[in-house]
Amino acid sequence: MTPAARVQAAIELLDAIIEAAQGEAAPADRLIADYFRQRRYAGSKDRRAVRELVYTAIRHCGEVPANGRAVILALAQSDATIPLLFDGSTHGPAEIGADEVVAEPGIAPEWLMQRLAASNVSPEDAAALLDRAPLDIRVNTLKSDRSNIDLPKAGEYLAAPQGLRFENGTQVDQWVAYVQGLIEIQDHGSQLACCAANVLPGETVVDLCAGAGGKSLALAAAMENQGRLIACDTDKRRLGNLPPRAERAGAAVIETLLLNPNAELAALDGLIGAADCVFVDAPCSGTGTWRRKPEVKWRLTTERLKRYSDLQDHVLDVAAQLTRPGGRIVFVTCSVLDEEGADRAAAFLARHPAYQAVETGLGIGREHGLGWRLTPSHDGTDGFFVAKFLLPC
Repeated sequence: MTPAARVQAAIELLDAIIEAAQGEAAPADRLIADYFRQRRYAGSKDRRAVRELVYTAIRHCGEVPANGRAVILALAQSDATIPLLFDGSTHGPAEIGADEVVAEPGIAPEWLMQRLAASNVSPEDAAALLDRAPLDIRVNTLKSDRSNIDLPKAGEYLAAPQGLRFENGTQVDQWVAYVQGLIEIQDHGSQLACCAANVLPGETVVDLCAGAGGKSLALAAAMENQGRLIACDTDKRRLGNLPPRAERAGAAVIETLLLNPNAELAALDGLIGAADCVFVDAPCSGTGTWRRKPEVKWRLTTERLKRYSDLQDHVLDVAAQLTRPGGRIVFVTCSVLDEEGADRAAAFLARHPAYQAVETGLGIGREHGLGWRLTPSHDGTDGFFVAKFLLPC
């Protein structure tokens, strides 16, 4: 591909990403993969260059843009090499017209910036949400340990007891240690959220919103494969990814359980009042994950945010019925909005006054409301809110 053709490819991808954002369709990484699957002629350097341009452009623009061309034109105002590639060549973009629409630079849509400010997220902290994330791994203690694992590169030790950090783009998924299940890719903040659960061997643990099971694997390792860990979700496709991952990791303690939305307790009937720990990694807007998925800022609306907060209340109410006296709930969202964090924690205690908010023990981060907040600017992690509730005996 010529440099101009790469720009045109980025424009076409951005068109698809903008359209998908409005309809809650496929995420950017999947659209990019599909795009190049249909264009086998594009080499690895072309794919990397186009992907880099797409994500740089997304990070550059706050409001949802009119189209992909408008996004690249906005980026062109700060990169003098880009306008030269609008050359009208066969596979390149048409020449720049006099009155073209140009997207506005910014961090996020204005309404969302206002919500971030109301949640005590400064403009500097908000900008850091769009920084490029490093690559963090967790050493799987069911098979190895951070102190003696042999890896192709030496990683930076993190606060999480088995966490290591590498530079962005490190191909750890090609390492023998990854193939053999000795390591898992997991953001440092996510690792610390699992540590907050303080699960012990022999306990009964419910991972209520397990998804593909990344946190379930960390909890199973902490339990040393002793006890019972029920990984639940309402998404059959995502939950179906967990068994092969668990097998690779040697996490034999994990059971998967598919739930029906709004009828979760029917499937969990045998666990009511029996769980030592209910881990609630609740579905959320993902404002804390913009470093990895910057287009998420274009997908969110006030209506969708309200749906997320209502769902978080619901799953917390389910968790409250599963916890035994003396047990605890750990509530986690990868969001920095109070509507999906501090407000939900306060609302939970108002509905369930028998519970008590207790220390999370994260070690890094800052106290926020009844819980703890992690942010890229302060902690070098994705953005998280973590709260912990104890049901006294």
